[in-house]
Amino acid sequence: MNMRRSSGLDPLVTGRVIGDVLDPFISSVNLSVRYQSRGVANSCEFRPSAVVEQPRVDVGGNDLRTVYTLILVDPDAPSPNNPYLREYLHWLVSDIPGTTGVTFGHEIVRYECPRPSLGIHRFVFVLFQQLGRGTVYAPGWRQNFNTRNFSDLYNLGSPVATVYFNCQRESGSGGRRLPTT
Repeated sequence: MNMRRSSGLDPLVTGRVIGDVLDPFISSVNLSVRYQSRGVANSCEFRPSAVVEQPRVDVGGNDLRTVYTLILVDPDAPSPNNPYLREYLHWLVSDIPGTTGVTFGHEIVRYECPRPSLGIHRFVFVLFQQLGRGTVYAPGWRQNFNTRNFSDLYNLGSPVATVYFNCQRESGSGGRRLPTT
């Protein structure tokens, strides 16, 4: 188990996931997130074209009777310099049995692929253990979602796992263009 503390060595702290999205917590369940054949590791970078399809997510745990909720949020929406939509909810899956994956859970908020337009955005997967099946419901909106408030509302407690990646717009798309002569 890893305690998430204010340590310069923890990428969740240096990446400001601890602070902006989550409070310090003890990681107690394995969480594996893969886009196609590439795994997500804290602070790795993906381009929007690599995250169009929902990822494969496998959850650890000890048995099928324990269920989990997975959320994916962008705390940098619409831009890291002015994140007035913080946190933007990209995905919410509940009732995921331990030792399985999200395909065995209930997709409450459909996956929306990351499409940052300004700056480098963090996309944070957070896994919570639920008190039981059918105890988590859809929020009324995606923008200004708050992971801490959501956890409090549904008595989810602290996260049991999290991982995040960085993403920015594809190079050469958008932005200013020079006039042609």
